[in-house]
Amino acid sequence: MLDIEVLRQVELFASLNDEQLRWLCEQGKEVWLQPGEIHRDFGDPADQVFVLIDGEVQISQQVGNEKIVLVNYGPKTLFGELIILTGQTQLPGTGTAVQPCHILELEKDTFWQMLATMPTVTTSILQTTAQRLQELQSMSQQREKLAALGTMAAGLSHEMNNPMAAVRRGVGELQKLFQHLPSLVIQLSQQQLNKEQVEYLAYLQKDVIERQQKSSQISPLTRCDQEDELIDWLEDHGVKDGWKLAPTLVTVGLNGEDIDKITQQVPDQSLGDILAWLEATLTGLGLLSELKAGSDRVSELVKALQDYSYMDRAPLQEVNVHDGLESTLKMMHHKFKDGVVITREYGNLPRISAYGSELNQVWTHLIDNALDAICNQGQISIRTKCENDQVLIEIIDNGHGISPEIQSRIFEPFFTTKSVGQGKGLGLDIVYRTVVGKHKGDIRFTSCSGKTCFQVRLPVEIKSCDG
Repeated sequence: MLDIEVLRQVELFASLNDEQLRWLCEQGKEVWLQPGEIHRDFGDPADQVFVLIDGEVQISQQVGNEKIVLVNYGPKTLFGELIILTGQTQLPGTGTAVQPCHILELEKDTFWQMLATMPTVTTSILQTTAQRLQELQSMSQQREKLAALGTMAAGLSHEMNNPMAAVRRGVGELQKLFQHLPSLVIQLSQQQLNKEQVEYLAYLQKDVIERQQKSSQISPLTRCDQEDELIDWLEDHGVKDGWKLAPTLVTVGLNGEDIDKITQQVPDQSLGDILAWLEATLTGLGLLSELKAGSDRVSELVKALQDYSYMDRAPLQEVNVHDGLESTLKMMHHKFKDGVVITREYGNLPRISAYGSELNQVWTHLIDNALDAICNQGQISIRTKCENDQVLIEIIDNGHGISPEIQSRIFEPFFTTKSVGQGKGLGLDIVYRTVVGKHKGDIRFTSCSGKTCFQVRLPVEIKSCDG
């Protein structure tokens, strides 16, 4: 089994603890290659990601008689994750050892579990993914299909900033708290408390914990007044550092009258230590709650990523159109500014036979164009209904509209009205080829100033096809 210290040298895993590193080592399989040996070939199943411990691997494609080098990976890097994230089932290129290589191979399920349970690794992977996507998108028209994933990865990275910041802050505060707890326990144990008083403390701890779980939000002004009153009460009763204790005690509704009742059960000289102990208990539980909320949010985003990319599912499958629209909206949530209003009018749709991941790219392009049209200040409506053996999806915006003189050209490859560097003109071309070419459906639009409506019609059932 790979030594965890070797894996720790990979920057991506540097922040993991020994248990997490050991788990990765146990899940992985080590492979050694000599220069010229093929690691994975074009068309092989895309069911693993790889950590290149040492050496160099070159990814290439054979186009006719010409070998096209796509990318070279150096030591201490993760690769193969892009294929998994985009939902591809086969490798699009051949990986060959350029130098003697030492590789740790991780199964796809292990990769998803790593994303769900190791937030710092997830954030780094998504940031790296976004960077690699930008490089890939400039190589050919075919790679423009990854633009939706670029948006998604950047969006996920953005969405994860808040929960990850909360997790980092919570971990730091818990470390400080755990360093302080032993001295609190020692001070409390030195108090001469009888059996009844100890039992009362156990009851008191349970009571404040229940209060914390049931506490409701109060206005900042009211909270400030209550804290000031409690600080004054604590100072009058000789409790040290009352200004530190008051904010936490107020959150569970404790005031001077409540603490008066406590003093009736315990010695006066013990009050400060007891309140400090209660404050530490509440603070610790609050931080754990924040950590749970942050990790739950990361897990939710990873789940949304899986739903969006239709990972671990057949390319052609029974698809719930509404689920696809919702997962797309989640992926694009970071782009919805305060001035953007999204409305939904969903009809009763049957499941349809479709390529789910590619269909989600259609929704991504159409919603992204609608956002551009309203300039982050307007309304986007999504409507669905059933029409005999087809489903109709309408994406409507109240933006500036499409000029009549260019309406006949918007589905042309490389045609764009955006400035240089802002768009390659392939989004609607991909939409057209995905809807009409791959799904045997239909796409049309109407547009004038104040209203543009794209209508996508898809058959309920299609036969599997290439392209």
